[in-house]
Amino acid sequence: MGNYTITTLGAATELLTLPLDQPLAEWNDPRIVQVPRGISRHVVRFVRAQNQIFAFKEATTRYVVREHHLLRELADASVPVVDAFGTVIDRSDHDGNQLESLLITRHLPYSLPYRSLFTERSLPDLRARLLDALAQLFVRLHLAGFFWGDCSLSNTLFRRDAGSLAAYLVDAETGETHPQLTSGQRMHDISIATENIAGELMDLQAGGYLSEDADPIDMATALEPRYLNLWTELTDDEVYPSAESYRIEERVRRLNSLGFDVSEIGIRTEDAGSKLRFETHIVEPGHHARRVYALTGLHVQENQARTILSDLARFRAKWIEGVGHDIPEDLAARKWLDEKFYGVLSMIPPELRKKLPDAELFHEIGEHRWLMSERLGRDVGRAAAVEDYVRTVLSKLPDASVRILTDATGELPAVRD
Repeated sequence: MGNYTITTLGAATELLTLPLDQPLAEWNDPRIVQVPRGISRHVVRFVRAQNQIFAFKEATTRYVVREHHLLRELADASVPVVDAFGTVIDRSDHDGNQLESLLITRHLPYSLPYRSLFTERSLPDLRARLLDALAQLFVRLHLAGFFWGDCSLSNTLFRRDAGSLAAYLVDAETGETHPQLTSGQRMHDISIATENIAGELMDLQAGGYLSEDADPIDMATALEPRYLNLWTELTDDEVYPSAESYRIEERVRRLNSLGFDVSEIGIRTEDAGSKLRFETHIVEPGHHARRVYALTGLHVQENQARTILSDLARFRAKWIEGVGHDIPEDLAARKWLDEKFYGVLSMIPPELRKKLPDAELFHEIGEHRWLMSERLGRDVGRAAAVEDYVRTVLSKLPDASVRILTDATGELPAVRD
């Protein structure tokens, strides 16, 4: 038996029974599974252990330790990244031969690589939603002072988010952190991403997953203006006449509508007090998600939170109309959670409910009910909408929480470039 040193962020006794003293490509363990994933320059294996899925990536100790640190740092800054669980270093086999180190991350539930988005049940206007998700991820990374250096669709995972997409960084080994990025660093990052994305879209087109009339280069170059528009909205100073100070509140509300909170504001006078300069020093993502959590205790993504808050507002307004007096928002939220949210979800067969996150299921059923009602010219009601959605949509979907492709064992090769 060889040697190794494993460090994890929680109890990981089952991982100790894995062949950690063997090269990753030679692992032959019944707990190895295949899940949809992007292309990697390293050997990567997925293992089902402790009732979850872990990804093991083999690389030099320097890269493993550095990437683990970067992922933890980004997570602490509330940037959407995969969860770095641990490292295995100082590895040697039973003959004393040195082995490369292992980075352990938790597989992101309900996530998909970009190829799966194009080959499975598609979102409307998928290409635009994909670029919007990437633009927001880049803004959040750059606000945190992170230069990615090798962004590609393969280095990103996507989650459905109430009709949109949320993007998560998977591979951080080429990245570096700074107190603040220069404009040149930011635009260089976008330039690298544009080139890589264009190539990946060309591969999709060659494989028949992208229509022949689509232009991969035009699609990829559409990332930059999306990124610049969002970056400008979040970071640029604005100058208002002193008599129009109300426009500062309008700007804050506009930032909130984009899903960001302003946690530090600078306001200073100019031109002998005739003008006010509004400076957004710190913006934090997750405005709607934080509000939903405060009201309901639900952990959801940003667009799912928008859907929930809109539905909650309608629920409360209808209750107020019925009783003739105001209802506190927190009381309405508790009643909505029991009667509406969990009321809808309880109508779904238990074996199908795990196919999508609860908040995404709630959103899709709401959309399905609206479409059915539009088609029939009347409100079809909750029960009919749930029954039809389960029968025509949900029953045909694969389990998205952990998409197991096969019971992979030793005969399946590890993925390489």
